[in-house]
Amino acid sequence: MASPGRLASILGPFRLIWPSILQHYEALKEALRNDGLAAFTRLQEIRNAATAKLFSTASDGFIAYENTTNVPSLVRSAHGKILELGPGPGNQIHRYDTSVVEFIYAIEPNPHYKDDIATKVKKNDLQDKYKLLACGVEDSEALAREGITEGSVDTVLSIQVLCAVDDVQSAMKEVYKLLKPGGSFVFWEHVKNKDTVTAITQAFWNPTWSALVGCCMNRDIMKEILAAGEWEDPGKIVVTDDPYSCLPRIEGVLTKKA
Repeated sequence: MASPGRLASILGPFRLIWPSILQHYEALKEALRNDGLAAFTRLQEIRNAATAKLFSTASDGFIAYENTTNVPSLVRSAHGKILELGPGPGNQIHRYDTSVVEFIYAIEPNPHYKDDIATKVKKNDLQDKYKLLACGVEDSEALAREGITEGSVDTVLSIQVLCAVDDVQSAMKEVYKLLKPGGSFVFWEHVKNKDTVTAITQAFWNPTWSALVGCCMNRDIMKEILAAGEWEDPGKIVVTDDPYSCLPRIEGVLTKKA
């Protein structure tokens, strides 16, 4: 018989998958009402709407959970000219230490988070220090129009984002390129579990999780972070040792070698 901890790891992801199924169903119904059968030619848009509604609805819960982790202190360490990857509904906006922030460029390809972010930016009086860009980190032309070019960024912030990008290796190479020498890469991500049984559980859930939640559950993200370039302090990466978690975390503040 499986232990309670092991059983929780096996069933845990369902707590987010089921609400996601409901949101996808509602988004599909709305698209069919508006566009009829033509909605099936816009499946990515339906997915974007559903996942945005899911994470916007769950935003308070995610913030409360992250408050029990090192996420608040990691975000407060971001300084200077900041590039935030995938802000989603803007869960980190209230955590910035504005006294050390020059400007925050948030890159988010899903347009359905726009209103959530605008509300939180206004609430935290960051209108003059925050700009949302509808692009990804690989979109060098869109970033260059904002003055975000090679070696121009003091901090790149990534909180549970690399699990969702199409190509982690390419994204991290862009992150490294955009950072100034001595700049900081601040991250909190989830990765493949070292425990064999839990890793098998992750592999079982991952196809459904990827399709409905929008990210990969079992990537070796640390490998791609370290391979992006030369870091001064790779030994500072902290790996959560939780054999029962389908979403074990890694976190750290890495400095690009000067």
